[in-house]
Amino acid sequence: MGIFAKPDLDIEWQEYSNCLGVDPDLFFPERGASTREAKEVCRACVVRLDCLEFALQNGEKFGIWGGMSERERRRIRRQRALERAAAAARAG
Repeated sequence: MGIFAKPDLDIEWQEYSNCLGVDPDLFFPERGASTREAKEVCRACVVRLDCLEFALQNGEKFGIWGGMSERERRRIRRQRALERAAAAARAG
């Protein structure tokens, strides 16, 4: 996948990804299309969590990253923001 990462992000994990060499269109399905095949490629990937974290840190808005859709990643970002706010409230 042609990715432009933030300069400080390590992307060496991509060399070990299951999706290396797979048609990128599989991971960017049209709206309403199934994501099952893409998620299947991700399921047993040894760098799935690195990929997911990359997408979360980079704010990827489209595609399947780390086996999750944008909607699923949005949920994680929201949960993390709530956790940070709660931690800040406890500390302050």
